[in-house]
Amino acid sequence: MEFLDRYQEIITAAIEKYKFKEKPVELYEPMNYIIGHRGKRLRPIMVLMACDLFGGDLQKAIKPSLAIEFFHNFTLIHDDIMDEAPLRRNVPTIHTVYGLNTGILSGDALLLKAYKYFEDLEPELFKACIRIFTHTGLLLCEGQQYDINFEVKEDVTYNDYIRMITYKTGMLSACSFEIGALIAGANYANAKAIFNFGKHIGIAFQIMDDYLDVFGEQESFGKKHAGDIYENKKTVLYLLAKEHATEEEEKELDFWYSKKTDNIDKVYGVEKIFRRTKVDEKTLRLVQKHNEIAQEYLQKMDAPEEKKKPFIELANYLLRRDS
Repeated sequence: MEFLDRYQEIITAAIEKYKFKEKPVELYEPMNYIIGHRGKRLRPIMVLMACDLFGGDLQKAIKPSLAIEFFHNFTLIHDDIMDEAPLRRNVPTIHTVYGLNTGILSGDALLLKAYKYFEDLEPELFKACIRIFTHTGLLLCEGQQYDINFEVKEDVTYNDYIRMITYKTGMLSACSFEIGALIAGANYANAKAIFNFGKHIGIAFQIMDDYLDVFGEQESFGKKHAGDIYENKKTVLYLLAKEHATEEEEKELDFWYSKKTDNIDKVYGVEKIFRRTKVDEKTLRLVQKHNEIAQEYLQKMDAPEEKKKPFIELANYLLRRDS
């Protein structure tokens, strides 16, 4: 999509311009290492998109958009450490290249750099953006802890799951859009509408992620097939299966989810229950539900219809991945 390419070029140029050159290099080199990986950089793009939508100055939004990218990568560094992940975006993770201690320090430094990149904003706008940013960071930590809790919690509910993915995934997209809108001078109603658009797109994206883990074309998806089943992740597929399973199927699910094993029989057994209970269809309907809610918020925004089109394209891009 051309509009994404344009924003990505702006972000890439800004990352190069503000490359970390301070000392000690042992701290800042790993930060450049992860920021320099050419991911999609969707969250800083969301800041710029929202700023554009409401007629703001993109130059004013560039450093705050980098703040969002720094924060996102800070969370990835710490996630990789917690998960003991060897790769991120098909390259070695920071802690495997530079060591665990440097990985932790570099992540912390990225978070603090993120705060500094809001400092050019005028005082009232700075205060508003930092309030949103800090609240989002705390919710993300809460969501991560809920995710950890779910590994041992037996009575996870659908509402528990939605809260967890809202905090872990939905809120950062919502925050990115809202900050971009505020920088552009959007009013309260428009800022909240675009916040909710981002939140529901984020929820839909994560539900689709759970779906693709089991039902996606793995070569396109780029992840281990059914990794969530191996790890006993209580995703929406598992919760829907539990809700619609027969007594015998529920007992089988409980058996498989009581142990962590790479036994392929576990994957086959769980997948059969998923298909019999039609959770693939039910999950896709949930994706569509949250996408529709997001589109309703988009229509509430006081902005030209032509300028809303990239947001519809972005939602389609995020949700209609290979499956």
